[in-house]
Parts: sequence; structure tokens; C-alpha cells
Amino acid sequence: MSFLDQLGVTLPLVQAPMAGVSTPEMAAAVSNASALGSIAVGATDAAGASAMIAKARALTRRPFNVNLFVHATPQADPAREAAWLQALAPGFAEFGAQPPAQLSTIYTSFADDPAMLALLLEARPSVVSFHFGLPSAEAIAALKAAGIVLLACATSPAEALAVADAGVDAVVAQGIEAGGHRGIFDPRAQDDRLGTLALTRLLVAQGRLPVIAAGGIMDGAGIAAALKLGAVAAQLGTAFVPCPESAADAAFRAALAGPGAGHTVFTRLISGRIARSLPNRFTALEATLGGLQPPDYPRTYDAGKALNAAAKAQGESGFAAQWAGQGAPLARALPAADLVALLVRELAEAQG
Repeated sequence: MSFLDQLGVTLPLVQAPMAGVSTPEMAAAVSNASALGSIAVGATDAAGASAMIAKARALTRRPFNVNLFVHATPQADPAREAAWLQALAPGFAEFGAQPPAQLSTIYTSFADDPAMLALLLEARPSVVSFHFGLPSAEAIAALKAAGIVLLACATSPAEALAVADAGVDAVVAQGIEAGGHRGIFDPRAQDDRLGTLALTRLLVAQGRLPVIAAGGIMDGAGIAAALKLGAVAAQLGTAFVPCPESAADAAFRAALAGPGAGHTVFTRLISGRIARSLPNRFTALEATLGGLQPPDYPRTYDAGKALNAAAKAQGESGFAAQWAGQGAPLARALPAADLVALLVRELAEAQG
């Protein structure tokens, strides 16, 4: 019996927790359709997370996942940050704005957030997942003692072994095809950029933990392929961006439906960590800023969000974080519950 069976989740489908896009409404709709919905609280504080969990619980009695960022504590570097802001200054000037005088750490890592841990131990969501790394052994032990199922993202066999050794219940195998932030634990380390197929098989072969395949999976045939590889479920993110329950704005939805969906790119210019995005004016800055070292994540994101706000105020949407995976052209604009039902039908057809 897998952890999904124990939770009463009957479909081998996890909706990816996409910060800035996933909502309690979407998570509830997916969970009510018998899959595992997710909310992302890495970009908010304990009070914000509490409100999101309460909203999801008001909409569903079924399990859902709460996702956290466990990135390394960012280090301020005044010289590097000043150079970065100076390099972005022409972009701000185009929209009649000035870059921030200095950068702030806009997101607190779960590793540095005792208030978030206290909230989770009080709220006791059915599932908690980690991205960018693992919290302390003490935090993991406390969450497990509270009866919470734990998931963690891994981009390599070595990271998956660390996940297993930490006592986490299942591992999300994030292939290079995935949209959004690459979950690599150490962004300075060598990245073998394993695809979903190879990584899933490698982690299944390790035999340490149940594997959830993620990256480029958009339809029932993709879910069937993941299960055939030995995964217990597939995690889909970009597939849910066009759903009316998502928080994606009109520009993001239009870009996802446009020709750029077939040409996603990696960039660290927006946030400071590598992430797969639809191509836009921000990612195009790679040609001029690619040789400059961005500040630590998420301090770089402080500048990125400010530039996007200045541009949007003047009607320009090309500086937004429009995260999407390589399967983006396969996205369908359907209500979340209808998309889950369609995925189930496609899965049955693929399995014959």
C-alpha cells in the first residue's frame, strides 16, 4: 500500500505546488476529484500560510499538500547587489522607475522559520513537501510525529538518497523538463540535468522510497508512462496553469497559449536560481546580463518583482515570472476538476 492509498487518494496524480499560481481553490478542486491537490506557501509567512490552509480546508475535506522552500540562507553581498541593480537600471528607466535602493530577503527559508514549523504542527495538513533541500532532522521528526506525510523533491540519485536517509516518505523525481525552479539542493553544484524518464528509473531502481515522477508530463499518456517506469504517481504543474482556479494572469495565460510555449528557457535572472520559463523580455536579458553573477535567491527576486511591477504599471507584461515546462504546448484550458477527469480517461486509454 502506497502513501497515497493510506491517505485515501485514489488517483496517481499530484498537482504541483506552483508558488504564485496554485491557489486553495485549485488544490481543493483537484483533491475533491480524488487526486492530491497542493498549495505553495514558500512565498508567504506563517500567517499567510495559515489563511491558505484554512481556505483549502473550507473547500475540501480531502487531503492536500502544503509545499515549502528549504533554500540555503541567503547572504547579502552589497557590492554584487549594487552591480546587479545598476545593470537593471536601464530596464527600470524604460518605464519611468528606479531600481530598489537595496535588496531584501523577501522569502524566509523553512529552515530559518520556526513560526512556519509551529503553524504546521498546529494545523497538521495531511501532506507537507519540500523544495530546494531538506529541513533539520528535528523538524522532520516533529512533522512525522504529528502524523504528516512528507515528500521532497530530488533532481539526482544522490539527493534522493539524502531524502530517504532523512526519513521522508516519498521522493518527487524532478526531471530537467519541469517548469519553474529547479529543485537542486546546491545551485553551485554540478547538475547532470537528468530527464524525467532516466531520473524516475534511477530512483525506482534505488528502491528506497516511492517515486513521484515530475517534469514535462501533461496528459494521461504521460501519467501512464510514469507509472510504467515504476512511479507511484505523476506530478503535473504546467498542465494546471490555464485552469480558471489558478492565479495566472491574462498575460501568462496568453503567453502559454502562444508560440513561446514550445521554446521554454532556463534563466536565473528573475529570481537568482535556475528556473524554466516561457521566453519573454526578462529571459532575453540573458544576452546582456548572463555574465553577471546575480545575488543570492531570493534577494534577486526582490529586484525581479520590482521590475515586473514597474513594467506592468505601463502595460508591459514581458518581465513576469511565467514558469512553464517543456510540455507546455499540450496545456488545456479546463476547470481543474474537468482536467483531472480528462486525465483519468486518457490514462485509462493509454493503459488499454
